[in-house]
This record gives sequence, C-alpha cells and structure tokens, in this order.
Amino acid sequence: MAKAVRFDEYGDVNVLQVVDVEVPEPGDGQVVVRVKAASINPGEAKIREGLMHSRWPATFPSGEGSDLAGVVVKSTVDGIDVGDEVIGFTDNRASHAEYVVVEGKNVTPKPANVPWEVAGALFVAGSTAVAAVRAVDLKPGDTVAVSGAAGGVGSLVVQLAKRTGAEVVGIAGPANHDWLASHGVKPVAYGDGLAAALAGITAFIDTYGSGYVKLALELGLPTDRINTIADFPAIAEYGVKGEGSASASDINEIAELARLVDAGELEVPIAATYPLSEVRAAYTELAKGHTRGKIVLVP
Repeated sequence: MAKAVRFDEYGDVNVLQVVDVEVPEPGDGQVVVRVKAASINPGEAKIREGLMHSRWPATFPSGEGSDLAGVVVKSTVDGIDVGDEVIGFTDNRASHAEYVVVEGKNVTPKPANVPWEVAGALFVAGSTAVAAVRAVDLKPGDTVAVSGAAGGVGSLVVQLAKRTGAEVVGIAGPANHDWLASHGVKPVAYGDGLAAALAGITAFIDTYGSGYVKLALELGLPTDRINTIADFPAIAEYGVKGEGSASASDINEIAELARLVDAGELEVPIAATYPLSEVRAAYTELAKGHTRGKIVLVP
C-alpha cells in the first residue's frame, strides 16, 4: 500500500485526507514514478473548494496534484527505464501521493544539479510562465509590468521576461524587493501610487488578479499586450489574453527550463516544503498569498 491525498467533497483544507491506496500499475505508454517532490498550486485549491466546478469538475473521491518529480519504478515506455530520475506532469489530479502513473510523453529527465523540490515545482509554474511571457510578445525596448512578481509563477515570469531583452517592473510587497532587484527587475509596491509608477509600460502580465487587468487597460495598453492567468472574468469581459495552460505544455519547454536551472541561469524559489501528512498546513500557507516562490510536498 501507499499514501495519497484524497477528498470526498468540496470544501476547505479540512476535507483533505491522506489515505492508503494500492500502488498503481502502468498502462501502455505509461510509467509509475515514486514521487520525491510535488508542488501545490492555487488552481488546485480552487478546484477543491468547488470554485472551478463549471470548468474542471471533480469526481469523488478525488485525488490532487499535477506537478511531480521522482524516480521511475515501473515503465512500459521505450527509452524510459526503471531508476530514471524525471520531472513530470499528470492531468489526472494524482501527484500528491507516494506513487503516481504518468504518461511517458509527460516526463523529461531531471538534470543532476536540479534539487528535488525545485524539480517537483517546475512543470505547472514553468509552463504557465513560458506561455504568459510568449503571449505578450516581448522584445528589446519593451517594458513589461508583472503583478504577483515574487509568487510561484511571477518569480519565473520576471526572469523569463528579462531573457527577452525587455525591461521588467515587478509589483510585489517590500519584503520581496531585494530579491527582485537582484534579478535585474525594478521593484514597485502595490497600493497607492502604483499607476504613476507604471507609466510608460508597454505590456502587462497579471499573475495575481484583483483588478490588475483593469489597471493595465486604464494605462492605455492594447488588449493583445495584456495577459492574465488569474482573472478569468476579465478575459471574457475585456478580450485580453489568458494564456497559461500547463496541460497543453510542450515537454521540451520544461526540459529547457530544467536545463536553465541546472546551469544556474534560472532560479525557482522554494518558499517551504511539507511532508505529505501536512498537506492541510501546506495549503493553509498557500492561502496567505504572500509566499516567495513555490510550496512543495515531499512524500
């Protein structure tokens, strides 16, 4: 038997349980991974709360989790062997567990210099950040503002945006300003005076919600230079972009991000790690909304 997170109804963190399950078997084209690290994401909390039922309904009992990194223990895929260390993704809500079945097409080798907790946090945040930066078509001469600039996705967005040659303005609380500045990002605080501080920007990437799309429009940005991963109603209301889907990600993009981490050219900040048994505490911390980087479960 193995441990896995399950919930039997929509609700707050108290519906989460860690239960005994059978160790899964792989089907054709699949591998079984012994999970070493699996990050948690805001979207998973919204699904568990029932806030995304119309878009991503849960079937009970439901598992949880998309990101993962670990060691292959069973494989039916040519070229992926038992013992391989991999980074991966599952769209079956299953990675918050000791073992998970993953499609072979959704794993890539973990480079030696990428820590487990970083590898387990890379897929969803990384693929979302890549899509968000690509959506606003940044080039040298652009100045892009990023809300939630030190969060799990925002911390990667600002670094990837810098690699395009654009100037980057990061909106974050003062506690994160030194970190942003150390990565070549101009930090600005949210709240009073923000609009004035953003004068002259040519693009906006919203990773936080809470009215930032409306602010970008008020600053005169065209809708095709605004992308949000957090404000779904604004996409429908204003026609701005909403790129950032992990399940549609190209595994080759994740392999490239892992290579950048391995080479010391990309930092994936880890805010905290929790054992699987403390999954409720992990999501409670996530809900505070002020972490720098990712929160990761380490089964």
